[in-house]
Amino acid sequence: MSEQQQKLIDLIADMNEEEAIKLANSMLDSGYDPMKLLEHCRAGMDVVGKRFESGEYFLPELMLAGEMLTEISKKAKPLIQESQTGGAASTKGTVIIGTVHGDLHDIGKNIVTFMLDINGYKVIDLGIDVPVDTFIDSIKEHKPSVVGLSGFLTLAFDSMKETIEAIKAAGLRDDIKIMIGGGQVDDTIRDYTGADAFGLNAMSAVSLCSGWIKAAA
Repeated sequence: MSEQQQKLIDLIADMNEEEAIKLANSMLDSGYDPMKLLEHCRAGMDVVGKRFESGEYFLPELMLAGEMLTEISKKAKPLIQESQTGGAASTKGTVIIGTVHGDLHDIGKNIVTFMLDINGYKVIDLGIDVPVDTFIDSIKEHKPSVVGLSGFLTLAFDSMKETIEAIKAAGLRDDIKIMIGGGQVDDTIRDYTGADAFGLNAMSAVSLCSGWIKAAA
């Protein structure tokens, strides 16, 4: 990792909002890959999340970090959209996505929502701190092919598990694929929650949706 990349991560992790936005804009102006830049932002947010869970940071810091990345994404997202040269998915479908209850983080979810949208999917974004019943009601209403559960904090893993178990109890599990994503997800967490797969970034979420929907066609 270059010194510039590490500096951006550190600025975000240390709550240096003005300097972080200035550096991110400078990198984008010089032609830096906007998707890679957003990945560095996510890495910075991983540090923020760990500091939150250790008691070093509190909710105001989480909110400030979210505002910081929202500002950076305002410039990065149009550049990503410009780079999409007719690459929309040939087989489209509906995807429901939301941050599970108990978690207020939405930066990663918003990036995934954005990338799914520009790749031709209809995305129902339920927002943050989403109750189990809201997921179930939305699945019944929209009949999606895929449901995405987002969670940045480790406490979200229990919420993911609870949500998936409720979807199963409602008789809806067999009709959908469920993917999870967030700061610390891995195959162990996927197994614990009962999800079909996990994604480490927005493009892996797009790939999962594409594969599942094409297979079901």
